[in-house]
Amino acid sequence: MRPYSASASARVTRPTPAERVQSILYAAQSMTVVSDGSHAEVHRLDGTSARGRVHLHTPAESAPAGAGPRVPVRLEFTDIAPTAVRDRLRARVTLTGLLADPYSNESPRSACMEFGQAVIEDGAGRRFVTLDELQAAGPDPMATSEASMLTHLVDSHEELVPLLVRLVRPRPVRGMIRAVPLAMDRYGVTLRLEYPTAHRDVRLPFATPVSDIDQAGPRIRALLATARRVSHHSRLFA
Repeated sequence: MRPYSASASARVTRPTPAERVQSILYAAQSMTVVSDGSHAEVHRLDGTSARGRVHLHTPAESAPAGAGPRVPVRLEFTDIAPTAVRDRLRARVTLTGLLADPYSNESPRSACMEFGQAVIEDGAGRRFVTLDELQAAGPDPMATSEASMLTHLVDSHEELVPLLVRLVRPRPVRGMIRAVPLAMDRYGVTLRLEYPTAHRDVRLPFATPVSDIDQAGPRIRALLATARRVSHHSRLFA
């Protein structure tokens, strides 16, 4: 039986940069708005997503004839791992554009923003995402549940994490201190393997992507079942 391999398996898939940006916007609990020389920390404790507070338009849609001067704006989002891993910053997303009026956190209406550019920065580097790519990519169905699912796994089923590590190929080198779930999306689970002076991230893909949150539990149980079979097979031929 061949275990999962982040480098060799044809089933390894992961979110595109546009999907990651959409999911971060969808699940974000706060953002920083930089506009007209001021910084504002915006917290959405009522469950309203960033895409509900800011509506993105192409320049042609958001610049009607006779419109007055527009206000440059920059929206900054930080994606932090919900588990206590080393270096919890997973990604930064920056959206820039123009507003017809200065941004107001008190306004009940969403701000109409002429899209300039979107940038995501993470362990894979710095990538630009177009408005067309954003509009074509929907948020991950697990985006708003990821944090609770990961913390539940760590807090209530910590014994299952070493089982998942058995799927990692190549095998973790000696000296690993611990493994902690770092991320979960529709395509799989990412573990962070921590060593005394370094760490590395490994991805365990689901057999098929999750299209509905109700599929997440069965996908995770399938990974665990595969890990148990791999462990049994290894003992038989040790």
